[in-house]
Amino acid sequence: MTEDLQELLFALCAAPGTPGDESEAARRAAWELSDCGETEIDRMGNVICRIGNQTAQQQILLDAHLDQVGLIVTRIETNGFLRVDRCGGTDRRVLPGSPVTVFGKEPLTGIVCCMPPHLTECGEDKVESVDRMAIDLGLSTEEAQELVSPGDRVLVRAPQKRLLGTRITSPALDDRAGCAALIRCAQLLRNQTLSCGLTILLSSREEAGGQGAQTGAYSLEPTEAIAVDVSFAAQPGVDPAKCGKLGGGPMIGMAPILNRPMTNRLLELAKEHEIPYSMEIMGGETGTNADEIAVSRTGVPTAMVSIPLRYMHTPVEVIDTQDVAYTARLLAEYVKGVD
Repeated sequence: MTEDLQELLFALCAAPGTPGDESEAARRAAWELSDCGETEIDRMGNVICRIGNQTAQQQILLDAHLDQVGLIVTRIETNGFLRVDRCGGTDRRVLPGSPVTVFGKEPLTGIVCCMPPHLTECGEDKVESVDRMAIDLGLSTEEAQELVSPGDRVLVRAPQKRLLGTRITSPALDDRAGCAALIRCAQLLRNQTLSCGLTILLSSREEAGGQGAQTGAYSLEPTEAIAVDVSFAAQPGVDPAKCGKLGGGPMIGMAPILNRPMTNRLLELAKEHEIPYSMEIMGGETGTNADEIAVSRTGVPTAMVSIPLRYMHTPVEVIDTQDVAYTARLLAEYVKGVD
């Protein structure tokens, strides 16, 4: 099963999908969900899959976001270089000297320009803002203008690799790991008789403000919801009290905006089914789609579960696939227990 999850994760992460341009990622995710229930892609680019009793009083929404951080082309310089800006919260520290793919009329390989440290005022310590960076395609101005337009998207290239044990590294694990957990949850439930309705929402534009989850929750009118995202895993230099542990199971969120009884139920189920977990305590909003879903229409009781991840918003994010499996099991048990 771990092998299957790794293949699913690599397939989901390989499909490009920056905020507002998630169509390829959405098509791949919809194909993965199509055996589980009625599946569609709505006008906002959200993937929606309906399972269980859609006429039941209780309607559960499980959300994870499809989009990944990247760059957007802002203009083409007269020397053929591309100027770019952030598309989501890309970590600018990893950009200089990185190979990228520019999705123009055809995929193009480029390099993010980097100044030799000998020629910079602050040596190796200075990182320019993204809007001052440029991409070198090795093309003339005319060739670049023929193949690239302002608004085209850019992704940093990095290999997908299996690490030791059940860990993997790949771009876009934020939040294709959450998408994989929901797909796996749907697979666990597809032959079950459910007393409630279940809708899987793989939402667009989270990295640009959460508009996909906001409109999706409004149109679907759930009676309760669980948002699934990634959060920080322990690594050198990070306070362990604020982190989860790779392989330590999902992080169950607790915050003022989240529903306390739902959170308590997730904790009870994790203990009952011997699913490892940790707590993630937040003093305000969560910074995830849970914030948008909770205030949809007249309010939606909402809980949050996160998958531990290292090196967030870089092209070398790392997770343990066991945590994806644990998250899927916990969500499936929650849905089965809703009357």
